[in-house]
Amino acid sequence: MFNIGDLTIYSSLGICKIEDICEKDFNGETKNYYVLHPMQNPTLTINAPVGSEKLKMYEMMSKKEAQVILESFAGPGAEWIEKVTARQHAYIQIINSGDRKEIAKVGNTLIRKKLELQAINKKQSEYDRKMLTQIESILFTEMAISLEMDLGQVYTTIEEYLTESSAAII
Repeated sequence: MFNIGDLTIYSSLGICKIEDICEKDFNGETKNYYVLHPMQNPTLTINAPVGSEKLKMYEMMSKKEAQVILESFAGPGAEWIEKVTARQHAYIQIINSGDRKEIAKVGNTLIRKKLELQAINKKQSEYDRKMLTQIESILFTEMAISLEMDLGQVYTTIEEYLTESSAAII
């Protein structure tokens, strides 16, 4: 169970602050609800039922976990799947799983592919770009908070790991 003031990852909305835990009556049924405000949209209020099995709410990662995930960008990412629809399906399943290490691998692969395409003056597909943006807005922000860094430092560190690992391959 979470407490008032906790930061949590809520579904695809990303990092949210729990502003309150209260009882609410919906359709004649009284339940406890978390009152959440997404950090990226603090004017939005979300009422999420406490204890719901359908609810995808995760604790913020620890500093140690964030460091391990950040360092994972020095290694290979997820397998690149050439067929677009198969790639989209596989990667979205990973993103929806909430497994941060696997999500980081997808992010790693999408960043590497983006850089590869830029090198030959091509653009990443719109769907790949959107997936990467979602990963960056949630996972990278969570790492920044856990590591007490700003988001720019997280990007810079990831770029350094990618550059070092690419140089080692050559």
